[in-house]
Amino acid sequence: MKVFIAGLATETNTFSPIPTGMASFEETFLSRTPTKEEPNLFSAPMHVWRKRTEERGWEVAESLAAFAQPAGLTIKADYEALRDEILADLKQAMPVDIVLLSMHGAMIAQGYDDCEGDLMQRAREITGKDVVIGLEIDPHNHLTELMLETADLIICYKEYPHTDAPDRAEELFKLAADTAEGKIKPVMRDYDCRMINPYQTPKEPMRSYVDAMMAREGKDGILSLSLVHGFPWADHPRVGARALAITDGDAELADKIARELGEQLWEIREEVRANYPSVDAALTRAVEANAYPVVLADYADNAGGGAPSDSTFLLKEVLARGIKDVAYGIFWDPVVVRMCQEAGEGAVMPIRLGGKVGPMSGDPIDLTVTVRKCASGVAQHIGTSSMSMGNVVWLEADGVHLIVNDLRTQCFNTEAFTQMGLDLDTMKIVIVKSSQHFYDSFAKIASEVIHVATPGAITPDFVNIPYTKRSGDYWPKVENPFQ
Repeated sequence: MKVFIAGLATETNTFSPIPTGMASFEETFLSRTPTKEEPNLFSAPMHVWRKRTEERGWEVAESLAAFAQPAGLTIKADYEALRDEILADLKQAMPVDIVLLSMHGAMIAQGYDDCEGDLMQRAREITGKDVVIGLEIDPHNHLTELMLETADLIICYKEYPHTDAPDRAEELFKLAADTAEGKIKPVMRDYDCRMINPYQTPKEPMRSYVDAMMAREGKDGILSLSLVHGFPWADHPRVGARALAITDGDAELADKIARELGEQLWEIREEVRANYPSVDAALTRAVEANAYPVVLADYADNAGGGAPSDSTFLLKEVLARGIKDVAYGIFWDPVVVRMCQEAGEGAVMPIRLGGKVGPMSGDPIDLTVTVRKCASGVAQHIGTSSMSMGNVVWLEADGVHLIVNDLRTQCFNTEAFTQMGLDLDTMKIVIVKSSQHFYDSFAKIASEVIHVATPGAITPDFVNIPYTKRSGDYWPKVENPFQ
């Protein structure tokens, strides 16, 4: 047996003004030998696939892995260059028995609304119908018809935050190997839940939903089950939640199970409805708390959803209220980082922070700060995967502690603060620019976690996202889209 592995991923916020080009891939992760480098969220599956292939004494053909921080549309020529390099490697590797791809599922390039489907269709033209093609993707995907037609197996991460990418890689490899060896015949069917909403899997009722879903796998002909959350901030006709079932040769069963999963999600919709407090209400709640630190999520300025990570709306209110013992990060401001590195640790200096990318960044804020620490080559973890932060500075402005970097990324881990020397146990409030991936790490130190309905590029106002390609027949825009 011969297994071909590759990766190409970004999550496209079609409302973001930040273009995604080759430089974005190069600064995030672009490698022709990805399994020789430390795994990140999207390359971790390739490490699993190489290990399992070699354990069986099979041959591995490894192509590139390229991943860019979520932003706006991917530049057409750059997408085509990366895609075509993978396809050229596949042609050279032929004949192969299995193709395994690590992608996102919501990558959109200029002229390509479905990059995942496009790549797999072209791969299928090379391999023919008998080669097994397996796809591992983020649950915030669009699960297009072309993806379902061209892949034999599609498996989504089940957890949000996405701590289980290696586990899902194990799952995909086993099913792909069993398929190639003729032990199973996977059939996929999906169900449109007609819902757009965040689904935080550590909390009830989603925790029980995911646990029950996983408990059904491997039994009664059910091979794998996934809940597609959908990526709301993309103008795409397939935006929204979908249930995906893979069964062993039984299309009717797959259709039945997918519908059951979708209907079960519909039944708990009111319990999972996004209902986050405003900036003012969240700060009041945090200040009046009896235990610390309270962790606030600056939901709408999450770089992981394509936001710039430089908005100042929440910081402005913190400063206006004179709140102290606050830690806040990660702000993306390469200009400020460069200035502070030049000035050096201990410097006291004026800066103009944030508010640089566009209207959804707010206004820049003028501060006098003390440079507490400067560091280079910093990284943080999500699960076991390492994610680069680039150059980082810790700044203090009268009791408000700011983590600022020059490589746009969301805040995944308390490491973003603590490795800079900032003791979060001494803080009353910790604010993270993230929507949910922070939760696994920060919930362990928080007296309370509050997701805040901040203004910004990925505001959690799912009723009023200005779609032009997606119809309005979804909950909560309408209370019953099935009528």
